[in-house]
Amino acid sequence: MRRKIVVGNWKMNNTIAESVELATAIAEKVGGDGVTCEVGIAPTFPALHEVGKVIEWSGIRLCAQNCHYENDGAFTGEVSTRMLAAAGCSYVIVGHSERRQYFGETSQIVNRKVQKALAEGLSVIMCVGETLDERERGVTDEVVATQVVEGLADVTDLTNLVIAYEPVWAIGTGKTATSQQAQDVHAMIRAKVAELYGQQAADHLRIQYGGSVKPSNAVELFGMPDIDGGLIGGASLKVDDFMGIVEAAG
Repeated sequence: MRRKIVVGNWKMNNTIAESVELATAIAEKVGGDGVTCEVGIAPTFPALHEVGKVIEWSGIRLCAQNCHYENDGAFTGEVSTRMLAAAGCSYVIVGHSERRQYFGETSQIVNRKVQKALAEGLSVIMCVGETLDERERGVTDEVVATQVVEGLADVTDLTNLVIAYEPVWAIGTGKTATSQQAQDVHAMIRAKVAELYGQQAADHLRIQYGGSVKPSNAVELFGMPDIDGGLIGGASLKVDDFMGIVEAAG
């Protein structure tokens, strides 16, 4: 039985003080009895260390929103995986659609980041997803399968990897794929992973859904057989909304 995983991606929101306040409130709820799913939060880089201190006791995973594929060097504005590990991160999000769309990240760049993060001992959430144009042209499966194959090139062990399916047209728009639409793509991803790594690896791989997940639709989404939790954007910035989604995951 795959353990559900819910991760809040705070994106470029909140000062350090605001991040600590939000993380503290979430930790107080998650740290109690009754939460069985894995929970993570991904604040901005400046807030990682302080947030890590206030969630350490709660079991919440500290996650980074991005990384570079080199250990160090002349890469102004970048952060390496070894720096993230030293800051207490256990997960890093790689290949988010906003990184692909606004910063020109290709699947080849995503693959280098995946390999570097796994080698550093971090767990990876690798994001894949299609645009509205690709969805309307009927090439969703082709696009997402290609992102999976290219993103996992030369990766031999999926133990510390999670895939997040995020249809680009449903991120921050208020739109969401129907539960069945999401399930269909998740099932396709799992089948592609089985083709690449075998059925046992595919059965153990957790695949999250991201794209305007809310407490009102989380129960139905997470009830689908191949949806193993969510990568949550806007709703993760509000304690009650985020906890509603966490509770829907178990």
